[in-house]
Amino acid sequence: MHELWESFQQFYSFFQPKNIIEYGGLILLLSVVFIENGLFFGFFLPGDSLMFTSGLLCATGVLNHSFELVITSVFITAVLGSMFGYYFGYKTGDKLHTRKDSFFFRRSHLRTAEEFYARYGSRTLIIGRFLPVIRTFAPIVAGFIKMPFGRFMFANILGAAAWVGSLVSLGFFLGTVWPDAEKYLGYIILALILITAIPVITTFLRSSRKAKSEQ
Repeated sequence: MHELWESFQQFYSFFQPKNIIEYGGLILLLSVVFIENGLFFGFFLPGDSLMFTSGLLCATGVLNHSFELVITSVFITAVLGSMFGYYFGYKTGDKLHTRKDSFFFRRSHLRTAEEFYARYGSRTLIIGRFLPVIRTFAPIVAGFIKMPFGRFMFANILGAAAWVGSLVSLGFFLGTVWPDAEKYLGYIILALILITAIPVITTFLRSSRKAKSEQ
């Protein structure tokens, strides 16, 4: 049991934003961004905090690449990841509604994303970039509901530009003016997680109550 707990801690530790960047560099960073934006099992990955951390560590030299290269490559990867999610939803969306829940998939996450679409339409692809779970399932739902590809791409590019541009730039700016910010990275990331989780939790609870009332 003790060995199992240690293995879990090591697995969880590896997916901390700073560790992803320090261990895997730009290649692993881009891989995680693609997975979280394009594959339904990537919903647990730390997107917002990873964007912020990549900018901060780029400024402090831990990520040994120029700011321009980092922000451009992450932006392109986020767009491509969502395009893959759209294609996946377009082809297999019906099957997701009957797929059994597992560690890597929850139908409740799909319903939460659909609830956002009911309220915000294609703006979900922009707003949802800043929200865990919604960020992963929004392009999948867009494909499932057969959103016109031109409208999807417009919102996809705009959302990726806002998400990547703001968070990576904010991290880079903070790392430039306050190099010691890296020492407090854990507290900063915790604040980001709490702020971005509130809208998702609220929508999830609302959609759960709606589903129960319909039953």
